[in-house]
Formats: sequence, C-alpha cells, structure tokens
Amino acid sequence: MQTTMNLLEQAFSLHPAPFWTAKLKLARQTLHTAKTRGHLSPAIAGALAEELGQDPDRWIVVAALESERNSACKERMVKRLTRAVRS
Repeated sequence: MQTTMNLLEQAFSLHPAPFWTAKLKLARQTLHTAKTRGHLSPAIAGALAEELGQDPDRWIVVAALESERNSACKERMVKRLTRAVRS
C-alpha cells in the first residue's frame, strides 16, 4: 500500500515544501512535522492529492488508516484498500 509519505515525496519532486505550505495555506512547520511523524493528516492528504490531480478520497482513507493503531480491523481495512487499488 502506498503511504502519505509517498504522496508527499511526489509533491516535493514537483515543488519545494514552502510552495505547498503556501498553496495549501498551512502553518510553516506543518509539512515538516508530518514528515517527522511519518504521515499526513487526512485533510492535508486529500488537499495535496487534489492539487496533484489524484483521487483525494483514496488518500483521505490512506491517511486515516495510517493514524489508526494496529488492530485486526485496521489490517482488514488495509487489505480491502489494497485490493481496491489493484482492481
């Protein structure tokens, strides 16, 4: 499964962090903090995906799953999302 860090790297390959911070109207440290934590919030992931011409709904789901604690339910949803992406 792709992660929101993959999405962020795609964005950074096009423009530097200050561009995205301004474009999405974020606080200056927001993307740096997200990178340190290893995931984006669902709202930021969706907005970034939209700017990159990708499906924001899918990235919102990915971000929501990343923030969940490990559990059987999380595993189930990750598998479901992975199958949906392959089809």
